[in-house]
Amino acid sequence: MTLIIGTLLLGMYRQLINEQEYQLDLHLDAEKTRYQQMALTLDRRSFATQVRSADPKVALIVWRNSFDLIGSLSMIPKDMPMLPAKREFPVFTGGPDKIHILTGGMVMTRYGPVLIATRVDQLGTLIDKFTNAAITALMLTVVLTLALGYLFSKAILRRLVQYNRLSEQIEQGQYSTRLPVSWRQDEFDMLAQQFNRVLDTLEKNLAAVRGVTDNIAHDLRTPLSHLRIGLEQLPDKPQEELAEGCAIITEELDHCLATFDAMLSLTRIEEGQQTLELQSLSLQNISRDLFEMAEAMAEFNGQSLKLMTGEEFKVSGDKYLLFQALFNLVDNAIKYSGEGAEIVISQNRNVISIQDNGPGIPVGSRDKVFERLVRLDPSRHHKGTGLGLSMVKAILSRHNAKIALMDNQPGLKVLITF
Repeated sequence: MTLIIGTLLLGMYRQLINEQEYQLDLHLDAEKTRYQQMALTLDRRSFATQVRSADPKVALIVWRNSFDLIGSLSMIPKDMPMLPAKREFPVFTGGPDKIHILTGGMVMTRYGPVLIATRVDQLGTLIDKFTNAAITALMLTVVLTLALGYLFSKAILRRLVQYNRLSEQIEQGQYSTRLPVSWRQDEFDMLAQQFNRVLDTLEKNLAAVRGVTDNIAHDLRTPLSHLRIGLEQLPDKPQEELAEGCAIITEELDHCLATFDAMLSLTRIEEGQQTLELQSLSLQNISRDLFEMAEAMAEFNGQSLKLMTGEEFKVSGDKYLLFQALFNLVDNAIKYSGEGAEIVISQNRNVISIQDNGPGIPVGSRDKVFERLVRLDPSRHHKGTGLGLSMVKAILSRHNAKIALMDNQPGLKVLITF
């Protein structure tokens, strides 16, 4: 700001100098023309009278008549140029101002050379006043800028101290703490909003971790308890029951290992650590394979499974993972829709839907089912790891596909869009 004002003042100073020079040139040129015209129209005596009566406030005129000088000055400086060229020269006075600075030049008339000059020390005084005023304004600007900068820095420092204090609270585990956002909507507020969004995500992830931990403890407590009881009872069992007891313990161990294997696989897929074996896949063929694989399971449960295909569509994907995800959806429909249910697998272009007329999923729980180890069956009546739909969503995301759960009225409709 100070630099801008200084530049403006310098420009004004240069403009003032140029304007004064221009006005001075115009004034001297006008006087030159006037005295040349008078020399042409007046006789020598009248011309001398005009020179003597010239107003010194307008111009100082000096004419050498034979051996005498007539006019406002008692001498003509040497080497004075011919107008429009001009030169400054000093003159001494008897007044309070001992020296005046004049500027002017010579004019050739019919009666000889005439010196036309005018005072420029007033111009110097004016310039000095302007310079002093400019310096005063510049100093005031510097002082004001420093004062405003100090106040602004204090305000910024106060906000930074507040942010630092709140950050320490977050560091101590108070994850519900949020940075304040003011009405200014400046850069600090934008930073605070972004930081608050990060804290929202962090708090949500921590809640998810706690939920996963609770679910792991809930899911593994029962099989681990069974293992402990089985191992305690194993030495007391008769020889003929040992094989059956070991098989039961092995089954429980397999269930625990399956849960951990599924979690590791899910993490690898979500983090992109598992390489996809991409190939061109037909959605029609995948739908037919799903139908053939699940038809016997549906018949065993007394359910009706139908297949409807439409226009062909090909995608690039990992055949094993993609089939695993879609079959998991069909398996869930068979498992949870109940006996006598009707299940339909349909495909048209880039959309595959799996719908049933079972009990469905409540609207408030449709997003929750995609979280890890979340099971809507609190009694754990159906065996599983609670990771199936999480795995489905991760696989479909790797294939740039979207999944949506919708009401089939009655039942559930799963819509997969590639």
